[in-house]
Amino acid sequence: MSTVIRALDLDKFETLPRHVRRCVFWEVDPEAIPDPGSGRSIDSEFDKEAWISMVMLDWGRCAQVAVDSETGRVVGTAFYAPPGRVPRARLFPTSPVSPDAVLVTSVRVDAGVVGTAQRLVDAVLADLVQRGVRAVEAFGIIRSSAEGDAAAEAVREDSVPGGLCPGCMVDAHFLADSGFELVAAHHRFPRYRIELDEGLGWKTAVESALDKLVLMATIDVAGRERTAVPSPVG
Repeated sequence: MSTVIRALDLDKFETLPRHVRRCVFWEVDPEAIPDPGSGRSIDSEFDKEAWISMVMLDWGRCAQVAVDSETGRVVGTAFYAPPGRVPRARLFPTSPVSPDAVLVTSVRVDAGVVGTAQRLVDAVLADLVQRGVRAVEAFGIIRSSAEGDAAAEAVREDSVPGGLCPGCMVDAHFLADSGFELVAAHHRFPRYRIELDEGLGWKTAVESALDKLVLMATIDVAGRERTAVPSPVG
């Protein structure tokens, strides 16, 4: 499958996967979510769209999406925002997020779309570098290998207030493999950070050096070809 990564436009909200449109794990304060037995409810899809609209209006782009080039279907998403715009960010045992950092809240990709999660994160970091952001942080989740009731019990035991949506959290091992460094250890919800000037600096330097080498090689080859051309005989 060939995918294209691009920033989310608000008018494309309806193209997002169903769970992404309706889950407000990060975006709504748990205290504002009615208990299941209260008889009250919220329109989570409306709240999610309203949150995206607010953040985009006041701060700027807050999501990157991966789109299937053939079908136009969204197969992956990555959301990010200043921690002050993310109510859930203050409720983890490894909170708070550093004040100079933007928070990556979730990276979700359809099964079988290999490499897309990393491309989404790269797009997030590239966007934030251009916007002058100093650092990015994320709460990782260390997933249990247990199944069934044991896994459910582990989630309840280690849950942050208001319940947990494991699918809307980023795998801790993925963050470490993506260049994030552990800044707050926890058996379930470690917090990670990447310094953009350092974390991406090496990549920029290498790409710049390669570009210069290609340019120099092109100039050198062109010069040799000119030298090898025999002078016309008068």
